[in-house]
Amino acid sequence: MTLPPRAPQSLRKIPKGVWALGFVSLLMDVSSEMIHALLPVYLVTGLGASMIEVGAIEGVAESTASIVKIFSGALSDWLGRRKLLAAIGYGLAALTKPAFPLAQNIGALVAARFVDRLGKGIRGAPRDALVADLAPVELRGAAFGLRQSLDTIGAFLGPALAILLMWRSHDDFKLVFWIAVAPAFLAVALLLVAVTEPARTEDLRKPRFPLHVEELKRLSKGFWLVALSAALFSLARFSEAFLILRARDAGLPIALSPLVLVAMNIVYALSAYPAGAFTDGRSRLAPLAAGLLLLLCADMALAAPFGALAVALGVVLWGLHMGLTQGLLATLVADVAEPELRGTAFGLFNLIGGLATLCASLLAGALWDAYGAVATFLASAGFTLLALAALGLTHHLAPALGAPHRA
Repeated sequence: MTLPPRAPQSLRKIPKGVWALGFVSLLMDVSSEMIHALLPVYLVTGLGASMIEVGAIEGVAESTASIVKIFSGALSDWLGRRKLLAAIGYGLAALTKPAFPLAQNIGALVAARFVDRLGKGIRGAPRDALVADLAPVELRGAAFGLRQSLDTIGAFLGPALAILLMWRSHDDFKLVFWIAVAPAFLAVALLLVAVTEPARTEDLRKPRFPLHVEELKRLSKGFWLVALSAALFSLARFSEAFLILRARDAGLPIALSPLVLVAMNIVYALSAYPAGAFTDGRSRLAPLAAGLLLLLCADMALAAPFGALAVALGVVLWGLHMGLTQGLLATLVADVAEPELRGTAFGLFNLIGGLATLCASLLAGALWDAYGAVATFLASAGFTLLALAALGLTHHLAPALGAPHRA
């Protein structure tokens, strides 16, 4: 995707705090993805896990993060202390990284994955709300796109380092897991030093105690439409662990399995910022629809019996779909949420999406075990068509969401 003409100017105007949060995400993703890129293969080949167990582990881990976000997001609204909760979440994730090389069985790895994602859940909604607090309205799409791009750069640097280290260490999983500890602690240090949270303005209403029913009623119809559309997105897009396993079935050697995430995330990182910047002052729904069409094409490629080239095409299209949708969904939440309820809105948004991700990953694992990879990706295609229909309904019921967004 080419950068829109105003993208370089927007990039220079984005506040330093948003840049810092982006690099915090980058460092933590380097750490996490060095581990997660190898974990599915390690579970299956090293510890004898089944495909449905991989789906359950991935689904429970990610949905745990999403469920926790609702509480941390609402708490950040009530306390007015988003950076504190973000620091606690990043710190917990850093402290649990050594548990991965120390784990001796599936149960221990599940526990480590669970606690690591618990940290992700604590930090996620307050961090996203903090980006919205720091970014000017006219640069909101660019700000969320930048943070997503930097986060995703970490997501492909991590697997790339994992490939290099696996090659040099002759497939020593635990050595790679140990090296992944360092960038996690660097991320926490950068957050503490480089991010300054803006003070709550005097005219901003303080919400009632977190998740009070009266506060939930203040969330707009537009928010609920965005959240429910995102849930169908999540049902169509299960864990990327299955992309790794699809590539393994196509003949990719174990040591090169993280290359799948490298390729996907390079495309994701290159497209996320331009997609976000492009929608500032324009409709945000049209790029979302384009992203879903790309996911449909990715599913068809991954289900096709044409071997490695088809899988490679599917992975690239999957990454482009991510770039056109993930940052924009977060930007839409910031657009429709009241400033004093941004943490709550992001928390609910991620809870709904996380529960859908749990269902998607469990279904993907069950279909794969019972019928093979083709059935898994065809099911994803079916949910993608439902998500497209939901996006059209959203545009019909809330036309303002599809109109060009102005400051």
